[in-house]
Amino acid sequence: MSGIKQQKLSDVITERLEAKILDGSFVAGEKLPAERVLSLEFNVSRPSLREAIQNLQAKGLVQRKQGGGTYVSLRINSNMTEPLLALISQRPETQFDLLEFRHALEGMAAFYSALRGQPEDYQHLQSALAGLDEIEPTEDKEKEANVLGEFYLIMAKASHNMVLQHVMRSMKTMLIDNIQRNLQMLAVNPEACSEIAQQRVSIVAAIVQQNPQKARQASNAHLAFIEETLLNINQRDSRIQRVLRRIETNPS
Repeated sequence: MSGIKQQKLSDVITERLEAKILDGSFVAGEKLPAERVLSLEFNVSRPSLREAIQNLQAKGLVQRKQGGGTYVSLRINSNMTEPLLALISQRPETQFDLLEFRHALEGMAAFYSALRGQPEDYQHLQSALAGLDEIEPTEDKEKEANVLGEFYLIMAKASHNMVLQHVMRSMKTMLIDNIQRNLQMLAVNPEACSEIAQQRVSIVAAIVQQNPQKARQASNAHLAFIEETLLNINQRDSRIQRVLRRIETNPS
């Protein structure tokens, strides 16, 4: 009986580095930690680590800069950061298209976070939720959007689904932009904002209770409420604009 071929140490390190790229621990364009730091983290020799990095370079996942270290390739996220997508995100009607898309992504993140999340994941999620409470309603919506974007990315990470994490991180800029636009519109309805904040509490509670179905339902209800509220605001604004046009064309 032939023996089982032992996996090379450099291949094991390669897989671990790839996992960090996939789960968003290392994002496109980011500089990898120094060899000394990585060799200590993985408890391996520098020659084995260098060989692993060479493997990543051969796959086009990282790029070495002379005297400047090793960086995650920018091409990894190229399909999610094309100018076409930037153009799409600027069109008002896509605000609702992205909300619909978020139903699938965030509902899945909530479901699998409840199913597979670990105690440290839940702790990070609860800390992110607490961070949202510290933001004053009058503060810049850009800051609030960034904090909210990170909250949803932490939820995706707790799902332990690498594809979901990578997709969410790849579209981070578009996600935050969508959230900021929503927040700016929702600011006219403080009661709805309070309800939305409470809905996020319900999502996290269901995840921590490890109830996948309840977590997904809470996430979907959360986004459906935001969508309905935004539609109502849009309709109200449209009615006001029509009244103003009539006044302008028929002055007393």
